[in-house]
Amino acid sequence: MKQSRQENITYLVVWGLIFAAPLLSFYVRSINDANVMFDWTEVFVVWRKFAIYLLLFLIHNFLLAPLLVHRRKRTIYFVALAVMLTAFALYQCSSRPAIKEPMGPRPPRHMEQGMEHHPPFDEPPMAFDGERPSPPDDAPLLLPDDAMPPPDKRPSHRIRKVDTPPPFVGEHDVLAFVILVLMFGANLGIKSYFRSRDDQKRLVELERQNLEQQLEYLRYQINPHFFMNTLNNIHALVDIDPAKAQETIVELSKMMRFVLYEGDKHGVPLSRELDFIRTYVKLMQLRYTEKVKIALTLPVDVPDKTIPPLMLISFIENAFKHGVSYQHESFVEVKVTTDGNTLLFSCRNSKAEKSNEEKGGVGLTNVRKRLDLLYGQNYSLRIQDAADSYSVELNIPLL
Repeated sequence: MKQSRQENITYLVVWGLIFAAPLLSFYVRSINDANVMFDWTEVFVVWRKFAIYLLLFLIHNFLLAPLLVHRRKRTIYFVALAVMLTAFALYQCSSRPAIKEPMGPRPPRHMEQGMEHHPPFDEPPMAFDGERPSPPDDAPLLLPDDAMPPPDKRPSHRIRKVDTPPPFVGEHDVLAFVILVLMFGANLGIKSYFRSRDDQKRLVELERQNLEQQLEYLRYQINPHFFMNTLNNIHALVDIDPAKAQETIVELSKMMRFVLYEGDKHGVPLSRELDFIRTYVKLMQLRYTEKVKIALTLPVDVPDKTIPPLMLISFIENAFKHGVSYQHESFVEVKVTTDGNTLLFSCRNSKAEKSNEEKGGVGLTNVRKRLDLLYGQNYSLRIQDAADSYSVELNIPLL
């Protein structure tokens, strides 16, 4: 699996800063201290050490880390990582320089003090009458002239050094090993982050595609359900009033045009959706007598907003389907208002003793699913099923 561009840029910036740090350090030192000269040799020495870490990082980033992050081959990864860390530890411990230690015994302290305080050999010795005076207790011990070795035989103050093998594991070795482990851990963390981010993007894309497929499926169910009810209305009008049936067919053609050309869109202008509702209610008024009180209230000033198509018609269909009775007086009340970016829809109808249509419930079920998919928790739907009435109140945001 290829690395993302952002991930590679992240690595490039980090390593660029690491290699630029010695340059900045030496530059600052040369400015603050006039005795310090900028030396490219020291910079190259530091860069050579950094190059080893960079090489190991590239091997881990392009060969080992994908085994764990992308392919989930944990055993192969940890075995290869152990081999790499072992090789680095052996190289680090064997490449340290030898330690300089002094060779030979150190001259006695009284000899060093005597050599430091003895007068020069070209000065004449002092003469004493009788015995030599005793030196004070805290005075350094001075050797007599005849006990001092000649100048060419005196021990040198410079201590000779000898190369001795260093210990197998030193403090710098442990620090270098810890730095390498932390570098590999940071590499895994960055790679896992970008992998998680890419997986999240793919998940969001899959959810979006699934959402579109579900909405498409629901629209395909709503449209036949709507036309089935409308054709039933026309069938009833043919026997009652053929002229009204012809007028209904004209209105139905307008509604079909809206469904065919607007029904598959994510959103339609609110004014078009309200015109569709107005036409549908007008069609239903042609079918029923004056015993059915139908009230439709729509806003006069319609805002320039959009709404998912055929979102409200299912509630209105349900009101006519289960709320109208031919034997008793009944009513259907539909009201649509807007409040800023919110649409307020209410539909209330009487309850017939027996529905004059076949029971199905496909429309309302699909509307609930569409609301959940489109708005999540950003809508409110309240349904009250009383003994003699049925009401729906829906609030949805407008886009």
